[in-house]
Amino acid sequence: MSHNGWPRAFLGDVTKPIERPEAPIPGKNYRQIGVRLWGAGAYERERLDGAVTQYSFLHRVEAGDIIVNKIWARHGSVSVVPAELAGCYCSGEFPLFRPVDDRLSPQWFYWITKTRWFWRACDDASRGTTGKSRIKPEKFAAISIPLPSRDEQDRIVAKIDAVAGKIEEAKQANSGIATEAAAMLRSAFDRITSESPRMPLAEVAPIVRRHVDVRMGGVYPELGIRSFGKGTFHKPSLDFLAVGTKKLYQIEPGDLVFNNVFAWEGAIAVAQPEDAGRVGSHRFITCVPQPGVATAGFLCFYLLTPEGLEKIGEASPGGAGRNRTLGLEKLMRIEVPVPAFERQLWFDRLQGKVREMLAVEQEMETELDSMLPSVLDRAFKGAL
Repeated sequence: MSHNGWPRAFLGDVTKPIERPEAPIPGKNYRQIGVRLWGAGAYERERLDGAVTQYSFLHRVEAGDIIVNKIWARHGSVSVVPAELAGCYCSGEFPLFRPVDDRLSPQWFYWITKTRWFWRACDDASRGTTGKSRIKPEKFAAISIPLPSRDEQDRIVAKIDAVAGKIEEAKQANSGIATEAAAMLRSAFDRITSESPRMPLAEVAPIVRRHVDVRMGGVYPELGIRSFGKGTFHKPSLDFLAVGTKKLYQIEPGDLVFNNVFAWEGAIAVAQPEDAGRVGSHRFITCVPQPGVATAGFLCFYLLTPEGLEKIGEASPGGAGRNRTLGLEKLMRIEVPVPAFERQLWFDRLQGKVREMLAVEQEMETELDSMLPSVLDRAFKGAL
């Protein structure tokens, strides 16, 4: 990419390799540093007892160090150590470099690590004849970067920092909308259920199975349910051969649907209009609310509350993961609050308004996420 005619420099000319090795001491806990992918920065990992590491030496990092993940540098796992991670340790799989103060600003390089062109450069430098995509320190040092004067670096960095700070403030304010909306919904739910009767789910929304007759030449689009109450999603369609001996069941919009393997971690949803015509295996349990008694949206909200998930967990005995299967009889015995039907309809309308609001919030989040790459592109083209 164009860099406004700035001179370029090899990283090996503006940084110096640095090592601060320490032999690990059994019984001593070492703060570990890691580096996220795609320029997302360094972070503190779990602590490590010196007795359990396989490495002969650990290397202490200091603020301003450039840290490189040999294996994942090709995926942007390069960063600059922030002040709060000074004193952490890494293995020899994370080469360290120190910027030459009068030539390279650590913050200038920090912002470079968040650009796609730098990730591509790391990817190119990681390719070797052995088939291992692992960057060598000398290859990293051979990457060239735009290098205006130190004063110019500092001027541009100050502008990037200011814009990035405003973006972060906007993201935090935006994320607060979701928190407030969740609190408002929970308050409204508590208000309408505080004195409502409770009934077994079998009387409110019994299980309904619609067996699908699988035939040669048929195509069967599957439905999936995300965990943690994140709704439905569409899986690829199955043909006759892919179905095999699997039993399929029709799912209709408005069904309360459970993935009986992961219901305990919130794989519960209401089938939406766009889910019409989708099917699920025997692991997808569909319940249909009794007309005038309950709504699927209201029941789903309750079952995803901490109280509801606790009951789903109790109805899903076993260890974890695929060993925790929701028992159908136990599911049907779960007692749920059943306030007046009109109140449930009101609550569903409220949930709908919140969903609309959160959709706008998500669009804003996406826009904010796209702003920093645009700012960096302009910055390294000399347009800031």
